[in-house]
Amino acid sequence: MDKVNGMSMDIEQNERDKLQVLFPQCFKEGKLDIDMLLNLCGEYIDEDFEKYKFEWKGKAECFRIAGKRSTGTLRPAPDESVDFDTTKNLYIEGDNLEVLKLLQTAYFRKVKMIYIDPPYNTGNDFVYNDDFSDPIAHYKEITSQATKSNPESMGRFHTAWLNMMYPRLRLAANLLRDDGVIFISIDDTEFENLKKLCNEIFGEENHLGTFIWKRRQMVDSRSKTGVSSDHEYVVCYSKYDGRIRGKSTDMSKYGNPDNDPKGDWMSADMTGLATASQRPNLHYDLTNPATGITYPCPPTGWRYEKSRMDNLIADGEVIFPKDPKGRPRRKKYVKDLSGEFAGFSTVLDTVYNTQATRELRTIFDDKEYFDFPKPVDLIKMLVQQGSVAADEDDSAIILDFFSGSATTAHAVMQLNTEDGGNRRFILVQLPEVNAEKSDAHKDGYSSIAEIGKERIRRAGLKIQSEHEANNTQLSVDGNEQAPIDVGFRVFKLDTSNLHAWDGTPINDGNTQTLWERFDAREKTIKRDRSDLDMVFEVMLKMGIHLDYVVSEITVGNRKCYSIGERPFESSQDCMILVCLDFGITPEDITAFCDLAPAKIIAAEEAFEDSTAMSNAHYILRDRDIEMKLL
Repeated sequence: MDKVNGMSMDIEQNERDKLQVLFPQCFKEGKLDIDMLLNLCGEYIDEDFEKYKFEWKGKAECFRIAGKRSTGTLRPAPDESVDFDTTKNLYIEGDNLEVLKLLQTAYFRKVKMIYIDPPYNTGNDFVYNDDFSDPIAHYKEITSQATKSNPESMGRFHTAWLNMMYPRLRLAANLLRDDGVIFISIDDTEFENLKKLCNEIFGEENHLGTFIWKRRQMVDSRSKTGVSSDHEYVVCYSKYDGRIRGKSTDMSKYGNPDNDPKGDWMSADMTGLATASQRPNLHYDLTNPATGITYPCPPTGWRYEKSRMDNLIADGEVIFPKDPKGRPRRKKYVKDLSGEFAGFSTVLDTVYNTQATRELRTIFDDKEYFDFPKPVDLIKMLVQQGSVAADEDDSAIILDFFSGSATTAHAVMQLNTEDGGNRRFILVQLPEVNAEKSDAHKDGYSSIAEIGKERIRRAGLKIQSEHEANNTQLSVDGNEQAPIDVGFRVFKLDTSNLHAWDGTPINDGNTQTLWERFDAREKTIKRDRSDLDMVFEVMLKMGIHLDYVVSEITVGNRKCYSIGERPFESSQDCMILVCLDFGITPEDITAFCDLAPAKIIAAEEAFEDSTAMSNAHYILRDRDIEMKLL
């Protein structure tokens, strides 16, 4: 019986294992021989150090920060959630660096789309100031007090921003599906650096495009330089096989007025783009074989050579106008379309930022808690582009780990009501403390995370009300819509529920402190944590999605928790059985095994005695059921 590891996924070891499978000859005494690996790939070592590199102070530390395993966990907060038992959506309060590490095991290559609107570089201190030595303690420190800008302490503004973004993007890339895509909002200050970061992390060949969003409707007359910065960028990269959906083709342009057996068609221009001197083979007059009327060649020629044009005419695919001065056109058939979607423009012609401000004011009774929120329609457009794969999977996971005003959650819920999708969101937000003088703090919102949760609650109620009203109307015709998930489970970053050995020096020579540490080590589960805290940590560390159903059941006289995809009804629903009761006997283990779970989880200290644990080993072996100890 193995013990549950209290740490997050070992990303570095995972990468080494994959390399060792492919290139075992590159490992000597357990260490990677990078020179050998380069030689095998045809990259031979030379003395030329003048190579193109993207470097900055702290980059090496970024790798170590991203690779360091987290000892934290995510504790559920049912009282702050909506529809906790049934929802598939998650809202996580915590430093997104640690949260991304904790999500690796359960959500590795499971996320279809990521959208983030990271803090823009204004030359001030970043709230996301990572601490390598004790990240959880540092997180608690920075979220227990108001954060203040202190530009004098930063010095290198670009460096600080890069050090903040790089490890987060590396971890985020691990979570994307092979057909996943990421959209990142950014302004001019770090646009170039962001592209270089993404080229390194996702690969330059996976840059799908850079979109330009006109965020300001009226020019900024306050500009000291005379330049009004009216746009922002949205950079888009794919994982491996990702692509965006594309713009829906306007099928209203197609019809079949002449009963063409080839199906619906639309009239398309055949005019070329080359002069007679450039492409003489595209310059010729056209004659209608049915009427003998000749139509002159346009100045830029035709799109097709004469032999191809003759074939189109013979097949009845050229439309000749009655007027000899008119220009022949081609029938473009629906059957010849490569798909139902055309290219999606890199110019985002949608609402302005003022719309986002109005949306939040409407939700929060005319209060304005955020300076530059993103509008729902903008994010909804991006979610629609990034969340449907070739197999039309409409239950895609959408991740936003710089949640801010929670626009992404609002957009996902709204889009689901419009197209019947089942997309689910995971939002992560640092509970950054609101300044005491701010309107948000005066109105009872202690942190940005509190505002975000309330925005989802209020937006969800409105969306649900509109959906139910629409469903009532549709049900008259017998076309009821599926219910919309407007709930969310709240989780909060904290230290693990499992005791870790405290190795800090005891300077006063107090032996009592040492014995207390030994005693705590024997009691593997912290006594101030709830059963649900422990159950969800088990799920997190064993790679189970945090939206799975958790059912409290009684097995014999033991309280247990069944983790499955549906509410517990039969043995087929029980994936994992967790028992946190003490005094477990062999008879209890037999009763647990009768439910045929894939795994059983219990605390090592919870067994009645060592004999009970030994007997449990043989019972589990005979039933071919694995047990993990806490």
